[in-house]
Amino acid sequence: MMREVPRIVDNGNIGPVNSALVPRYGGESTFALLPRLRDLEAQERTAQIKIVGAPFDTGVSYRPGARFGPAHVRQSSRLLRPYNPATRTSPFTQVQVADAGDMALNPFNIAEALATIEQDALELTNDGASLLTIGGDHTIALPLLRAASARAGQPVALLHFDAHLDTWDSYFGADYTHGTPFRRAAEENLLDPAALCHVGTRGPLYSQADLDDDERFGFGIITSADIMHNGVTEIITMLRERIADRPLYISLDIDVLDPAHAPGTGTPEAGGMTSRELLEILRGLRGLNLIGADVVEVLPGYDHAELTGIAAAHACYDLLTLMADLRANRSIR
Repeated sequence: MMREVPRIVDNGNIGPVNSALVPRYGGESTFALLPRLRDLEAQERTAQIKIVGAPFDTGVSYRPGARFGPAHVRQSSRLLRPYNPATRTSPFTQVQVADAGDMALNPFNIAEALATIEQDALELTNDGASLLTIGGDHTIALPLLRAASARAGQPVALLHFDAHLDTWDSYFGADYTHGTPFRRAAEENLLDPAALCHVGTRGPLYSQADLDDDERFGFGIITSADIMHNGVTEIITMLRERIADRPLYISLDIDVLDPAHAPGTGTPEAGGMTSRELLEILRGLRGLNLIGADVVEVLPGYDHAELTGIAAAHACYDLLTLMADLRANRSIR
C-alpha cells in the first residue's frame, strides 16, 4: 500500500504536496499541487477559496482547444511555491485553498453548459467561498458573472483583461459565444456601469460602432499602448479609482498577453502586454473587494514549452493571493 502523500500544513491549513519530499513532476496534477476539495470534505473540512476547471470551448469563433485549458494550466502550475515574495504573503497558509476538479459540461449544447456553470458556481460558493475558474473559452464568463452578482446581491464591478472587447452582439445569429459575454452581462444588469474597464485591448475592429456600443454599456478602455505609454503604476491608480470598494470580478483572457508571451490562445493579436506587466497590475489591486475571477482561452495545442500555461498559472496564483490576502485581513462583503 502506498504511503500518504506528505503535504505542507501551516496555520491549520492543508497546503501543497511537500516538494522537498515528493518530486514536483510526480503525482496528481492539481493546481499548484494543492489538495482536492473532495479529500478535504472527506475529512469534514472546507475551503475558503476553490479552484474549478470549466473545460468548454463550444463558443469559439476561430481556434478550438480551450476545453483542454484547465488540465494544461494545472500541469503548468507544478512549479508554483507556497510563498509569494511579491506580496510577502503565503496564500495557502492564510486560508484553506483546494482544487475542486472540473465541471461536467455538455460540449454540444451551449445553453445547457451555461446553466451548469452557473449552478455549479453557486453551489461551490454556497458556503461563502471565493471561486477561481480556469477555462475554457470566454463564453463561461457570463454564467460566472450571473453567479457572482447573485452572491453579491447587486451588480458587480468588472475588470476585463483581454485583447478584445467581447461586447459584440452575435456571431452567425448566435447570442452566446466567446465574443458576446459582457454585452449579455450588461443587458442582464449583472454589471455596475460605473465600474467597468477593459484592460489590454488592441487590434482591428469591425467598425467604430464596436467602440460606440461598448461605451454605451459603460466600459472604459485601457489599451496595451496606454500601458506602454503611461506605465503600470499609473494604470493601477486609474483602475483602483474606478473600482473603489465595489464587489469586483476579474475576467482574464490570456490573449491579453502578446503572442510572444502566450502563443497558445484562440485569437492572438500582436502588440500585447508582457507577462510582467500583467502580474504587476494584478498585484497592484491588492485590497480591492475581489469576489471571483476566471482565467480563460488557454489552448495547449498552440502552446510552446508551456509558455502560455505558465503565464496563466502565475496569473491564477496572483489572483489567489489577492483573494487569500483579502480574506485574511478583512471580511468579505
